[in-house]
Amino acid sequence: MTQSSGHPQFIGHQRNRLDAKGRVSIPALFRNELRRGDGTAEPLVLRSSHQNPCLEAWPASIFHGLASSFDRLDLFSDANDDFAAALYGGAFPVEPDREGRIVLPPPLAAHAGIDEAVFFIGMGRRFFLWEPEAGERWLFEAPARVRASGRTLPAQFS
Repeated sequence: MTQSSGHPQFIGHQRNRLDAKGRVSIPALFRNELRRGDGTAEPLVLRSSHQNPCLEAWPASIFHGLASSFDRLDLFSDANDDFAAALYGGAFPVEPDREGRIVLPPPLAAHAGIDEAVFFIGMGRRFFLWEPEAGERWLFEAPARVRASGRTLPAQFS
């Protein structure tokens, strides 16, 4: 496992097909990151991305930790209500079954255009689920977007 920080670290990418019941297997590397000390899988929170036509999958413990960020914001701000609605309003808790499969809620699958297969992309503490062709294109184009933005990692990362 790569959980040296105590948080899962989802890396790599993989394409998996949906089965006849609408289930998809979470990639084995990702399932390993979700495994708790007792061998059970941590639940996930799936949500439609407000930045890309894909889904975000968050370990429930990390997703619920985002709530502390809202504690510092103006409770009655329209902008904060919009952000909270985007983050929480379309979120669905899901639990992987014993084989590491999840069912994609229909509204989320529709948002991402997923119908036959899923392209998983590790994103550190979360992972993305894309319609395969769109996800492969987004991943392939990511280095060019990074170069164009001029962003780099801080010198003292560890």
